[in-house]
Parts: sequence; C-alpha cells; structure tokens
Amino acid sequence: MLATSRVSTLTLQVAKQAVRVAGQRQAALSAVRRRENVSVRSIQSVAQTDRDTITRLLYSIGTKREVERHLRIFSSSSHPSQPAKFAVIKVGGAVLDQIDELALSLSFLYRVGLYPVVLHGAGPQLNGIIESEGVIPDYIDGIRVTDAKTLQIARRVFLEQNLKLVGALEKLGTRARPITSGVFTADYLDKEKYRLVGNITRVDKRPIEASIRAGALPILTSLAETPDGQILNVNADIAAGELAKELEPMKIVFLNEKGGMFHGITGEKLDVINLDEEYEQLMKEPWVKYGTKLKLREFKELLDHLPRSSSVAVISADNLQRELFTDSGAGTLIRRGYRLFKHNSIESVGADRFRQVIHDRDPEVQSGVSSVTSVLSDLQKTPYTIYGDEPLDVVAIVTRPEGEVPIMTKLLASRSGVLNNVVDNVFNAIKKDHRKLFWTAKVDDDNRSWHFERADGSFTRAGKSLFWYGVQDVAEVQKIVKDFEAKGRLERAYLPVGPSAPPQRGFSGATRSYSTFARRQVPSGSRGYATAVTSQPTSTEPKRLALIGARGYTGQALTNLLSGHPYIDLTHVSSRQLAGYPLQGYTKSSITHSNLSVEDVERMEKDGEVDAWVMALPNGVCKPFVDAIDRGAKVRSSGESSVIVDLSADYRFESGWKYGLPELYGRDSIRKSKRISNPGCYATSTQLLIAPLVKYVRHSCGPTVFGISGYSGAGTVAGTNDTDGKPTTVPKVTPESLAGGFRPYSLTDHIHEREAGCHLTSLLADPTNPIKVAFIPSVAPWFSGIISTLSVPLSEKVTARDVKALYEEKYGGEKLIHVKAGVPELSDIEGKHGWTVGGFQVHSEGDRAVVVGGLDNLLKGAATQCLQNLNLALGYDEYDGIPID
Repeated sequence: MLATSRVSTLTLQVAKQAVRVAGQRQAALSAVRRRENVSVRSIQSVAQTDRDTITRLLYSIGTKREVERHLRIFSSSSHPSQPAKFAVIKVGGAVLDQIDELALSLSFLYRVGLYPVVLHGAGPQLNGIIESEGVIPDYIDGIRVTDAKTLQIARRVFLEQNLKLVGALEKLGTRARPITSGVFTADYLDKEKYRLVGNITRVDKRPIEASIRAGALPILTSLAETPDGQILNVNADIAAGELAKELEPMKIVFLNEKGGMFHGITGEKLDVINLDEEYEQLMKEPWVKYGTKLKLREFKELLDHLPRSSSVAVISADNLQRELFTDSGAGTLIRRGYRLFKHNSIESVGADRFRQVIHDRDPEVQSGVSSVTSVLSDLQKTPYTIYGDEPLDVVAIVTRPEGEVPIMTKLLASRSGVLNNVVDNVFNAIKKDHRKLFWTAKVDDDNRSWHFERADGSFTRAGKSLFWYGVQDVAEVQKIVKDFEAKGRLERAYLPVGPSAPPQRGFSGATRSYSTFARRQVPSGSRGYATAVTSQPTSTEPKRLALIGARGYTGQALTNLLSGHPYIDLTHVSSRQLAGYPLQGYTKSSITHSNLSVEDVERMEKDGEVDAWVMALPNGVCKPFVDAIDRGAKVRSSGESSVIVDLSADYRFESGWKYGLPELYGRDSIRKSKRISNPGCYATSTQLLIAPLVKYVRHSCGPTVFGISGYSGAGTVAGTNDTDGKPTTVPKVTPESLAGGFRPYSLTDHIHEREAGCHLTSLLADPTNPIKVAFIPSVAPWFSGIISTLSVPLSEKVTARDVKALYEEKYGGEKLIHVKAGVPELSDIEGKHGWTVGGFQVHSEGDRAVVVGGLDNLLKGAATQCLQNLNLALGYDEYDGIPID
C-alpha cells in the first residue's frame, strides 16, 4: 500500500512536470505564431497531444475507467450557454504561499479541458501587512472589522495576490484572467458593528462566463461593491458559497493546508460526510465544536441550495487531481446524499419500483440470461435484506440464511449513485451488519477496481470474480466456498476448480492480480484459492476485549479505534454512570454499557469470556479489578490469564508489569507480557524527547521539560443529564476558564517526573546513576495535543545537526514517529496517532540542546499506544487498526 502511494505520488510529480513542459511548448508556439503564419490546426494538434499525454498520466493515480468516467462527467457538465458548471475552487490564503503547487494543480485541469472558477482569500498575507503597518486586527464574532485603512490595505493585498496567481498560471502556459471587481454586489453587513464588511446580494456571472468562453481561467477575489460603488470586504468562504449558489457547479472545492476535515478524537481523516444521513448525529458529537461545527453548518446550508449532484470537497492543492479523478478521493467529500433504508421484503421497498430497478439495471436481465420474474422468485428461497437509498440510486440484496455466511447477490447502481458515491454509503451500511461477506462481479464491470479496493481477497475465473471481506484464513475461505457450492448459493462458474494463478504485481492503475488476498493469513499446507506472502508470523484470530471505564475522552478515543480493528471485538463496556445506555461510536455491533462489579470481573475471567481487559479508570481505582482478574485466572480452565492494559499510573512502577512504550523499551517483552502499564501522555513525549540524548545528559543538572496540553488532558467530570435523562460529561477544565491563555499547575513533583526519570534510567549503561527530570506542565484552551519543549545540559559539545542526526538514527524505522526540521506545531500533532519531533537547536556555546516534541494526548499519549500494546500482547501486527499518519 505504501509502495502504491509512493508510485502514485511520483506519477503525479511526473504529470505536473508534463504540465510545465506543455506550458513551455504552448508559450513557444504562441511566440512562433506571432512571428510566422502557423496554422491554428497545428497548434490545436499540439494542445490535443498535451491533453492526451496528461490524461494517460492520470491513469496512474486511478484506474483508466474511473479517470475517464470522471473526466467525461466533468467535461459534459458545462455547455457553451453555461460554461461555469464544472467547479468553484476556493483557495485559502495559506495555500497561496504554495503558489507553484497551486498553479500546477490548476494548470493540470486546464490541460484536460476543464475550467474551474477560482476564488482566493488572502487572510494570512493581510494580517502580516496590517501588523507591520501598526494596525491591530480586530474581530467580532469571527468577522474582521474593516475600517478605511484596513480596506485600503486589503484591496492592495488582494490585487497583488491575484496577479501573483495569474502570473504563475501564465508562466505555465495556462491562460488566466484576473477578475477583481464586477462580480459581487453587496450591502453593508452591519456598518456600525463591522464597518466596511459586505453581505452579498447579487452575483453577476457574465465576467466569469466571458473569461471561460475566451479560453481563460477566471481568477476572482472576494471584494464586493455596493450599488453606489463603495468597495466592501467579504469573507472568501462566504463569497465562494454565494458564487456556487449562482453557478450551481458539480464541485465546490475548498483548498486548505490540512487536506481535509478530521475526527476530533481519533484524528482520522473524514473521507465522506453524508449530510442527510449523518448531520444531526455529527452535530451532537462532543468533538464537533467551534470551527468544525461552523463549517458543517455552512456546508449544509450551501448544499441545501444546490442540486443533489453538487458536492463539497475539502482537500490540499497537491491532492486535487486524486480527489477529482478517483473514486477513493484524497480529502473529505461532503454531500447531501439520501437517508438509507434496509428492508426484509420487496413490499417494504415498493414492488413496482423494485421491479423497475431490476429491469433497468440488472446486467443478467438486460442480456437475457435471466428475467425479472426469475430474480424475484429466487429471492423467496432464502432470507434476504434489501439495502438502498430513498430514490433507489443504489440497491443491494444480501441473502443471509441462518448460521451461514451472507452473500451480496445484487449491487445495482445508477449513474448518479456511482458519481455521488452512494454505492460506498450503502456498502458501509452492509458492513455494519455483516462481519463477513462474499459477492461477485464480472471482469468487464466498469467499476471493477471498486470491488478490489473493498475486498480482503478475490478469485477470478472464466471472466467472473468472487470477492470477500472478513475472512483472512485460507482454510476458512475454502470451507465457505465449498459450502456455497454444495448448497447452490452461487453459480458453478464463479467457483474455482483448481489452483489460483500467481499474483501479478503492479501499482494502482495496472492490471489487477487474478488472485488476491489483502491481509496476512495463516500459512496453509495446501494451495488455497488465494495467495499471500507473510512478512512475520502474526495472528488473525479474533479476540474479545472488555473496557472498564469508558466515560472519559480516552475511553471514547479507544472505542473509535477498536471500531476499525480487524480482529479485536469489543464485547463489554463498563461505566457506572452510563449503565443501560447504548455505546456510541462503535459500529461493529450494538453494545450497551454495563456496570461490572469486582465479582462480575472475577467470574468473567474464570469463565474465559474475554481475552483482554483495558482499565481506563482514574488513578488508584483499578486495583480491586486487577486482583479479581488474578483470582479468576488461577482457576481458569485454560490455565492462562487474560491480558490487562492499565491506562492509569497505578502499575507504572510495579515489578511484574511491563511498561508499554514500544519505541523505547522493546516489543518482544510486551509480546510476552500479560500485564502492561500504559505510559502517561506527558511521560511518553518526555521520554521520547530525552532518549536519543540520554548518554549526553549532564547528570549534575538534568533535563527540563516544559509541556503544554489541551484541556482534554485534565479529564472530565459529571455534567447535567441531557433531555433524555442520560448522564453527560463536561471538561474538568473548560477553555472559557482559561480566558485565552494557559495555566501552569503541579509545578514540582509531578508524577511524570518520576515516571520519565525511572524508565529512562534503564537505558543508561550505568543505571546506578539515575536521570532526574524536571517537568512543568500547563493546560491550554485547545482540545487535545501536547507540545513539549526539552532543554537539556550536555556533557559534551555537539551541533544542532548532530542532535537531529541522533533522533533520525534512533527513530528512523518507527512508523508513528516523524522527525522534521522545523518546530512542531499544534496542526502537526492534534488528531494524529504518532509523535512528532523537530526544532533542533544548540546553544552558542554548544553545551545545551533544545528540542520540541508533540503528540495528541488522547491518541499516542493514551488510546493509540494502548492499541499498540494490545496488538503486541495478543499476537497481532503492532499497527493493526491504527491509521498511519
């Protein structure tokens, strides 16, 4: 997967180089044409050659079929009478600092015949100039108060940035037209309150359409004018929304540095948001707040005004092509969608509507191999569920005899269902209900790549493919397939009759292997229906986990991670306050909170009900539960205890417990352990910061670490019950209480001082001379993320380059550790599963180093590290279920 990503990235770089070459060639042709009588046809021929070359290069970021399908749809979206129907692209001011990458991405679209309407902001540039000229930016309700001087500067900055982008495009041979006025008419938003800030009342699309008809990309600013000619400042996001409402494009793209929207707890990028299905629930999630909540509300209001074929994408400039031309995308796609349904009878769907879908879309019915009547007749032979969306753009049928593996026998999608990714929405609904699934598709299926990407394995024979997910063992696949054959649940033609063909290796866009198996599998004595190479012996056996103490932020983050784990099933969740209420955020199965007593835990351990326990309890609380597990293990029939991972500080200094920081203290010992203490969040970052320099520490005056954490690190307390009477939690320290600043606390003798010093000492050649760490924590008004600054006196002189090299050598092979040159910022760590280090500096005398590191306190500082330890102790790959940033 990593190799595929690198090849795709390399191919995009090659494609962008092709854009540069094409631009140079077009510029040369234009010059020649001015001097000589060169025919228009010869120039058009060169332009067509450039387009064909770049289109072929696109095939390497996605399959040829999906690239051509998207290109065909986008190209047909516009008409000479309405040429601006493809896309509105809003460029954030920060993205303008990456002007070369942005210009290449826009030129890429121009080269394949697409004309997006580009509107840019200039907030960071404006702030820099305003501050340098002695003007203090003033905001009310998030809106920049714009007086005459600020507007004067803003107008100058907007014009400069606009011409800068136009110039960069023209340099690449891409025609672009600056449109800095005449599009937006506005009234004062609130003249007394915001001064010269506008509320758009009219959009004139004629200058935009004239630009496109002339073969130039329109490049707009967000400045507006009143009917009597007064210029007004308008927020660029708002201007882009009003522009989209007027043009009704297929795509509204917001380019930003992050490349998408991210889950506030797990840090995972949100691939797709279906507003009709998810909006209400999303707005209730505790991590959806402030800017995220505002953005979701704005996107919903915008899409409610547009056709359902329109969608919003949030993406970075360098991934724009992958977002637009592949089914998997690269950023966050936001669309209205439709509410999904699942019914166990045709009548519940509507018999006439269902028959029409079968008649119009079933390839076997259309080819005459089958009939609508026979399809309906076959459905009556076994229990089934019909999945779909309200307009029936996608309909899927899953047969599910009692005690047998389900088969998706039909997946019928309209053009709109494919274009708007409703297929994925329906398929995800099926995955929530079925842990295992088999389905079939023809080799010439237009969306064949879609099947491969969602399957764990496949087999192709005689022009047909059998796909499956949820089964990693070859022997189990063989057994299931033979059972299908014996019971006639699949046509004989789909079933393999001999050894599978060897995989054909290649990258995305090349011919797929005839036999694939996506995940590691247990080696089999006989040749199976799929083949794979195992890198190391790891288990794929499902295991059961109980979580005690799920109310806090860490419990929620761990629940979300476990929801995506391929092998660990969360079977028990204990919370005294939430007992009887359903668990939120876990999608594998429906779980209700219980209130497990010490006696319950002892009995469960004795009966072997779970394979692992996670204690997410406050310090000093979990010992009775651990003792109960120890008692139950002694009389357990298997004679083997379950694994315990304790998230509190209770066992971090105990003999018999393994301290679980895999990057520093060894993975093999964790694999062999049944009792693992999860390190503290601050302590993790502190130890990772100091470890590469441990032998250079001057012991007479040890290292000092100053740490700042988001307020989630302080934990939660019980809040008032919600309207349904359900208990709620609120932050122990609220951002409002910090009044925009941060608050130092526990200035001496913090437990993480002792924890970090104790375990770092084990890395010394002479542990009899322990390391003493000084640590000062503070809490800040952001939600999650720790930034730690290390100042360490050195026993010998080194350079900053030497220090950076030590970290690169120490952590070079670690998947969850990122070494960068600059100082890590909150955006590098918040919502990320790893630890980032950078900002390597050495005092001018060479005897003191300063290094900055950061992690998300809820993830690498807690839940992600817990899952690393669970994976190792249960025999899985260390990173199973962990998104690699």
